[in-house]
Amino acid sequence: MPSARSHTADILGGGPGGSLRRSLSLRDLIVYGLLFIAPMAPVGIYGALDARSHGVVPLVYVVATVAMSFTAYSYARMIHTVPQAGSVYAYARVGLGNGPGFVAGWMMMLDYLLIPAVAYLFSGIAMAQLVPEVDQWIWTAIAVVVTTALNLSGVRRAAVVGFLVLAMEILVLLVFVVAALVVLAQDGPQRGWLSPLTGDRAFSMTALLGAVSVAVLSFLGFDAIANFAEEAVGGKGSSARLVARALVWCLLVTGVLFVLQTYLAALLSQDSSRHLAENPAEQGAAFYAATESAIGGWLETTVAVSKAIGAAFAALAGQAAASRLLYAMARDRRLPRFLGSVGLRTGVPGRALLLSAVLTMCAAVWAARSADGLDRLVSIVDIGALFGFGMLHLSVMGYYGLGRRGGGRPAAESGQAGGGAERHRMSVLRDWVVPLVGLAIVVAVIVTANREAHWVGLVWLVIGLVALAVLRRRDKREAAAD
Repeated sequence: MPSARSHTADILGGGPGGSLRRSLSLRDLIVYGLLFIAPMAPVGIYGALDARSHGVVPLVYVVATVAMSFTAYSYARMIHTVPQAGSVYAYARVGLGNGPGFVAGWMMMLDYLLIPAVAYLFSGIAMAQLVPEVDQWIWTAIAVVVTTALNLSGVRRAAVVGFLVLAMEILVLLVFVVAALVVLAQDGPQRGWLSPLTGDRAFSMTALLGAVSVAVLSFLGFDAIANFAEEAVGGKGSSARLVARALVWCLLVTGVLFVLQTYLAALLSQDSSRHLAENPAEQGAAFYAATESAIGGWLETTVAVSKAIGAAFAALAGQAAASRLLYAMARDRRLPRFLGSVGLRTGVPGRALLLSAVLTMCAAVWAARSADGLDRLVSIVDIGALFGFGMLHLSVMGYYGLGRRGGGRPAAESGQAGGGAERHRMSVLRDWVVPLVGLAIVVAVIVTANREAHWVGLVWLVIGLVALAVLRRRDKREAAAD
């Protein structure tokens, strides 16, 4: 009979090494991405976007989807080049060098630890509203424990359960769509049919772009799919194509869902965008208010329950992505090596999963027990991801534009053979123009972030640079010893 110690080693990994199992299909990958984003992500910020954009939230999400497509394109290119766990960390190492790669991974770590914390907290808040006898921090902790256990059981099992939860979320969204269409057919819209695209007051391009800078944050999480590159079925080439397809499909599907639900919410809303702008306290509940007044309280409760469960499983996907990043960095000896182990039975990086779960639970429970914890956590959660997106675009330019491939660029790609000027123009477009536009969008969003997010990002970056200096000193000592 195996001992308890050997059983634990089979699950968490007995030591450094091991490899991830290729078991995720295209559907599984899309499920992870959609879970992390959440199909009804705009619900919480609909009112703020409506007030800020002068009533053109659906148009905001159309533009935001196009804006995020630049990032999706850069991901797709680098996935084919580096089909490895760790995503931006691995891409930046190849495209920019080991030092920038560590910094990119370090900053993405902040994102992958805090976004699940926010999701767990949302789940705890929603459950506490349904069962107020239990404190929200207890519900938050329960959500962490349940999803961590599911992640430890294996990526395939977690994907299956995640698919069921996602199906529930989609079903709730479909119920909302059908109910909204019935109400609109019977009673007509509260606003004009085209007002969600033209505005319910004077159209402003400045207001539109200002709202887009907030709306793009709804898409954060689709990039997590890239962390499962070593667990997608097929060989390296076919798995890379699978992950790239899943990433693009995830962005397109969420974009359509976001536009559809915000369009219907705008038509149902009795409050104008001007009213919401003048009454900021009503912005957070604007989507629910429109649903309750037009359709009924039963749908509001259904959406709330769906958000509670969906938030926990969004955190599950984020936690899984975080563990793959920790695993990849530990495998390269950029983090403690014990995190670079894979459980023999489960095929998942169990120790990295447990560490990410502990850190996420600390952040989520602290926020749940603090009066302003939610506001402070939400205000800083996106800075790591945005920094990582910036490093992604720089990696494309470094690897393809500057030719950091070790041997230089092949003649056919550099425009020196075959295609001539046409190939050169396509190369400039793909290697420079697209990533530069994507980088400009990311920088614009970072600039609009609040000051606390800037300070947290700066402090985390400084800590990372100190860690990088220590690692480089260690590498030099080891090289000298050899």
